[in-house]
Amino acid sequence: MNPQQSVFKVRASSWGRLFDCAYAWEGTHILGLKKASGLRAQLGTAIHASTAAFDLAYMAGEDVRPDDVAEVLVDTLRNPKRDVDMSQDDLTLKDAERIGLTLHARYCAEIAPTMHYEAVELETKPFDIDCGGGIVIRLTGTLDRSRLNSWDGLRGIKDLKSGSRAVEKGVAKVKGHRAQIGTYELLYEHTTGLPITDDGEIIGLKTSGFPEVAAGGVIKSAKALMVGTDEYPGLLQYAAEMFRSGLFPPNPQTFVCSEKYCARWASCPYHE
Repeated sequence: MNPQQSVFKVRASSWGRLFDCAYAWEGTHILGLKKASGLRAQLGTAIHASTAAFDLAYMAGEDVRPDDVAEVLVDTLRNPKRDVDMSQDDLTLKDAERIGLTLHARYCAEIAPTMHYEAVELETKPFDIDCGGGIVIRLTGTLDRSRLNSWDGLRGIKDLKSGSRAVEKGVAKVKGHRAQIGTYELLYEHTTGLPITDDGEIIGLKTSGFPEVAAGGVIKSAKALMVGTDEYPGLLQYAAEMFRSGLFPPNPQTFVCSEKYCARWASCPYHE
């Protein structure tokens, strides 16, 4: 690495925040400001942990049932490894367990049997991309919420997303996830040397109202969004310009511009 180069590490899951409110992103990922997450976020972490345990056991050829790994969800929910503000959301721990266990059981019964996973919780190697002008973007991320699915010669990323609006009209919601899928595709190819040959797909787990699970949220041309084409630049190029200038624009109109979501809220001069 050239000592005159500046390296900016970007997690696959943080692209949305960078382009939603770069000022908030800078606070978290460059200045190191921290914010406790809420119970709903921890519920998502717990669901992903238990479903990954099921998928890993299934891939290993074990005779596993949803109940066999359900305790992973309960333990993750009750014993978080990060700061969690249990009063931040209108959700009790008891209700979170009920919703989580329902979604876990439905995923294992309805979604997992239709997949052909070859990798779950894949550790990826950081990918340094020289963007010129002394700027290097280092892509990082673990496919902890994603799986590599292979079937009939095709290989593609399946990413689990939980939330109150993760499923709409019986289909997993895809809006806002293309950059993350594109980053996972780049990281997978960099780590394994194998090409991604299929579209990405979102698997939704709806945590509000009646718990629902749904696949079918197809994401096309995710990698092209990151690296660009002959017709348009990629998000990596836009990010490099931001890093090169040192200017991280605020967005006081974003729906997450609030003390609940932003670690930089207390010192931010731009919000109302």
